[in-house]
Amino acid sequence: MYELYYWPTIQGRGEFIRLLLEDVGADYVDVVRKPESEGGGIPALRNFLDAPDHAKPPFAPPILKDGDTLVTQTPLIMDYLGVRHGLAPENENERRRALELSMLLADFLVEAHDVHHPLAKEFYYEDQQDEALRRAPSFRELRIPKFCGYCEHLLQSDGFLVGGACTHPELSLFQIVEGMRYAFPKTMAMLEPDYPAVIALHDRIATRPGVAAYLASDRRIPFNEHGIFRHYPELDD
Repeated sequence: MYELYYWPTIQGRGEFIRLLLEDVGADYVDVVRKPESEGGGIPALRNFLDAPDHAKPPFAPPILKDGDTLVTQTPLIMDYLGVRHGLAPENENERRRALELSMLLADFLVEAHDVHHPLAKEFYYEDQQDEALRRAPSFRELRIPKFCGYCEHLLQSDGFLVGGACTHPELSLFQIVEGMRYAFPKTMAMLEPDYPAVIALHDRIATRPGVAAYLASDRRIPFNEHGIFRHYPELDD
């Protein structure tokens, strides 16, 4: 059984890993979402990070524990699980390419977060709203098309990002579209017709049995204004 350590009330970066685990039907436990009485909660995460047997502990969640193996950083976890569950190319060059795309989408995630927290994540949104309002137009008009346009180009030949089959970055791209629809619904409604292959991929991932069952379940944490994707209407005008 895999153990996933991530914050219990947000989708965040942990959701990319959850989607993969659910897609392949892996046996896993979302440790920090368990009640504290059952060894879960934030204390479980803190105890794990501070465990004395970790001479070189992980920096931060998400963390995947597979027996004695610890893997951190979302793209590396996706690569690790992808290899084990048929969602990474067997060809070494294509596997690196899939990891590269996963890292690229992780970069996009940072940009999406920094729209509403352009100064520092330690400050409340209200403390940096003026700066967020100044940054949002560039994100909406330049950065979203830049990333979506690149993915659209990759999908043109055969409908896949790499290797001619579904791989882990496609699950990540699905989550990016989901998050952007929540955070920037007006912008996405205007832009989506320009990226039909990206939207077709999103829709195809949504129908995969494991993903569809997960999306319909109460295991999927709703988007909210504490995670990476946040909906502030004034940033979407």
